[in-house]
Amino acid sequence: MQMPMPMTDADLRAASDLPGVPDEFQRLWTPHRLAYIQNGQQPHHDDCPFCLAPGKSDEDGLIVARGKYAYVLLNLYPYNSGHLLVCPYRHVALYDEATAQEIAEIGSLTQTAMRVLKEVSNSHGFNIGMNQGQLAGAGIADHLHQHIVPRWATDSNFFPIIAKTKAITALLGDVRVSIANAWPKN
Repeated sequence: MQMPMPMTDADLRAASDLPGVPDEFQRLWTPHRLAYIQNGQQPHHDDCPFCLAPGKSDEDGLIVARGKYAYVLLNLYPYNSGHLLVCPYRHVALYDEATAQEIAEIGSLTQTAMRVLKEVSNSHGFNIGMNQGQLAGAGIADHLHQHIVPRWATDSNFFPIIAKTKAITALLGDVRVSIANAWPKN
């Protein structure tokens, strides 16, 4: 199968010039995502960032807390400041492949992460979830990870859609330090 050539600005046309009957729906066309969908962004098993992170210093791995079976780190490409990931150390792809100990610790770390994020960032709510498998949208499909995204009443805006910009209000290193310092010590 031959890959299509990437689109250029000259290839783009106004929607009003395209065939079809206009309706009340606005459409967000994202042809640039086709390369991601077709080629995938999955790392080779030896390059799994969630397997490599625990071998680094907490600062270099963006790790805020380590447990016996799982650990917590900042998302390198956060949706919001303080976007955390909870990962088992073991390279396992799906939730139903994790052990009872891993699942229990992921749950406990998630609860602690929520409490810490409320304390350090005054978040008003959270999006918590897992994308299981590449087809379900997992950026790293071969290593289980749970997202914890802090939310605030005023954090919604048009930047991500219109301007391809996400306002992140703090540097990753600073966020990591504040969360790690607020994490309860055992």
